[in-house]
Amino acid sequence: MLGEDGQKMSKSKRNYRDPSEIFDLYGADALRWYFFANQPPWTSIRYSEQAIKDSIPEFLLRLWNVYSFFTIYANIDEFDPNERGPQEKAAGQIDASTFSDASTYRPLSERGELDRWIFSELNATTATVVERMDAYDNYAACQAITDFVDALSNWYVRRSRKRFWASDRQAADKLDAYWTLYECLITTTKLIAPFVPFLAESLWQNLAVAIFGRAAPESVHLTDYPIVGLTAVDEALSQQMNLVREITSLGRQARSGAGLKVRQPLAKVEIILADATHQDWLESHTELIAEELNVEAVEFTENAEQYIDYALVPNFKRLGPKLGKNMPKVKKLLGGVDGGKMLAELKSTGKVALDLGDGESIDLDEQDIEVRLRAKEGWAAAQGRGVVVVLATELTPELLAGGLAKDLMRVIQDLRKDEGCEFTDRIEIGIVTAAAELQAAIESYRDTIMDETLAVAISLAALEGVEPHTVTVGEHAADVYLRVVR
Repeated sequence: MLGEDGQKMSKSKRNYRDPSEIFDLYGADALRWYFFANQPPWTSIRYSEQAIKDSIPEFLLRLWNVYSFFTIYANIDEFDPNERGPQEKAAGQIDASTFSDASTYRPLSERGELDRWIFSELNATTATVVERMDAYDNYAACQAITDFVDALSNWYVRRSRKRFWASDRQAADKLDAYWTLYECLITTTKLIAPFVPFLAESLWQNLAVAIFGRAAPESVHLTDYPIVGLTAVDEALSQQMNLVREITSLGRQARSGAGLKVRQPLAKVEIILADATHQDWLESHTELIAEELNVEAVEFTENAEQYIDYALVPNFKRLGPKLGKNMPKVKKLLGGVDGGKMLAELKSTGKVALDLGDGESIDLDEQDIEVRLRAKEGWAAAQGRGVVVVLATELTPELLAGGLAKDLMRVIQDLRKDEGCEFTDRIEIGIVTAAAELQAAIESYRDTIMDETLAVAISLAALEGVEPHTVTVGEHAADVYLRVVR
């Protein structure tokens, strides 16, 4: 094992921190997860305290936040997986068979697409973890768990928030969300038990023992490991949802490259697919894509050259020894060709011929050339595996107003937290600003702002008896007054 200085760890050199100090600072689970998940077992382990620290928000804290989200709203809505009351039977396995006869529990086939997708991901992950652990490949097993927790947190929970926030506690869609998230957490708790036993035990005590009492094994380490439900795995749905997740990720990447905030609405996104297999499904989910990318319109096109072109540069490391003094010439020639046409030829035949002049030419393959995507004026683009996402970057007054409204919603949500508001507290808001643009945005998006912030009223005036918070919304100064009315 190598220390942070790249040298072999030794007591005499003291090139590592005492493990007990790591336990005190970050916890034993963080150190365990680092050793299991940081690098393949066939490589030399390089000890890094920073990597241990990074594993906390990347996995441990992310999973805990999902659990925290569930418990907060389950308590608010009095969701009880053990609605039949305390069970006095001997301890058994806590799984779907334990609560499937609850009056609010619906079979997976009757639940929505998002629920079916995360169950598919859960069971595919379980299959991967079991298969990899049987092969003593803890690294790949941990990567699969990390990917699932990311999907659970950053897609399922985020896309389901409005379902959890629905006012009707007995709405089928709301209850489906609770049951789905609960089952995912129970199974994930079992999956992670060999890797992070203390976190797993804490989750188990709260999710199983505290709810089912004697009907639950007293420890997660006394349960059976999860069994793969192959009928729940929907490969087509997984491919489709993963594609839409990639599209949204590329859209945010394009925004970042153009210096456009996520909260700033844009006119439209153009999606260019290399394979149209899932285009019909994507077209039926344009509302989802539009919401995720904060755009007004979603369109699909095959005419990529209208929005982008390609710059080709030589792979200097690979071509340098072969081309020698001709390298500058090749670089110049590649800079002057039609990148789109050459890329098409490269994909079609696997190589392109470049005329060097004086009767000399050279064949270049895909490893010889680096292809760089370049958006045309008024657009921002990013390319992934089989898809290019292009965003319109021109901002109209109406779009700028929408961006100000979203900025204001973010400010108000932050103030709710600062004021210690409960999740269900209703508030009254007063906003005083000299900026005409911000005033107009508030009037145009009043209903949306109120709905998103749980406000019963918004006025463009101070609230009597309330101290203001001076904030910046976009580039505009404002005094925001907030009163809890419950």
